Amino acid sequence: MKKLIGLRTLKTALGSAIAIIIAESLGLKYAAAAGIITILSVQNTKKTSITIALQRIESTLLALLISGILFWIFGYTAIVFGVYLVIFIPLTVIFKITDGIVVSSVLVTHLLVEKSISVFWIKNEILLMFIGAGIAIVLNIYMPKIEGKIKENQRDIEDYMRKILFHMAEDLRGQSVHIEEEKLFNSLEMTLKEGTERAYRNLNNYIINEAKYYVQYMEMRTLQYEILKYMRKHFVKFYMNFQQTEMVAAFTENVALNLSEYNTAEKLIEELKKIMEACKIQNLPKSREEFENRAMLFQFLNDIEYLLEVKKKFKYNLEEKN
Repeated sequence: MKKLIGLRTLKTALGSAIAIIIAESLGLKYAAAAGIITILSVQNTKKTSITIALQRIESTLLALLISGILFWIFGYTAIVFGVYLVIFIPLTVIFKITDGIVVSSVLVTHLLVEKSISVFWIKNEILLMFIGAGIAIVLNIYMPKIEGKIKENQRDIEDYMRKILFHMAEDLRGQSVHIEEEKLFNSLEMTLKEGTERAYRNLNNYIINEAKYYVQYMEMRTLQYEILKYMRKHFVKFYMNFQQTEMVAAFTENVALNLSEYNTAEKLIEELKKIMEACKIQNLPKSREEFENRAMLFQFLNDIEYLLEVKKKFKYNLEEKN
């Protein structure tokens, strides 16, 4: 059961109240706007919160500049406000600060209502934005660690993959597909999606140092998942048992046993090449059916090789960066 009141909700409520109190203590008008800005600026990650806050500060300065010029020349009317939006919105797209459109325009309405672009009101709106966005940034400095949950996802992902490979070895020997495999593939897909979402959230909680490892890990496992799905299709066409089948089944079990986060897959790839060479020197197929099945078996081995190469490349890239 999910919590009804999460950390972000508490941050939003506390931050909004603090922003309003600070704005009121400074004698600012429309102090509640600072609270609203805080509500809109509290995000799920540190990086997102800072990015949005900076965009809104930039857009506010731009909005006050454009609206101030228009109000000074043409007066304080709804039509002029509309003209302001026609100019302001395209510029936010150009400068990539569109997240500030709504909040900045709300602050501009204060000038419209008060019919003034005096230093007092310009300063008032700028301070409202700085207080609201600033409180959101301060509150988002603390983010709960989620590495533990990501590692749980990693363990589950590897466990599902291990079970799938063991089933594939049994499928090769028994020339049939396990019913349980469908559930394993579904569970693996769901865990990969959850792990990937957490990995990106974890990445965005680092401002200076980037934690890309978990994102790269999830991308690697997702690619392997797609390869496993492709490998599974071959079992529909396996209907004869050969000496090579047992060799491939045994190797598939070995891959399952050695599937882990830290395995470089290099030894497995060497072993696979030996198996492929052994298959090549055996007697040629004696029938069309045997030829087709051995071709599918060889393709299955190619897929396993790709599966292992993906892991090898992942470890190699990490070592190269380190």
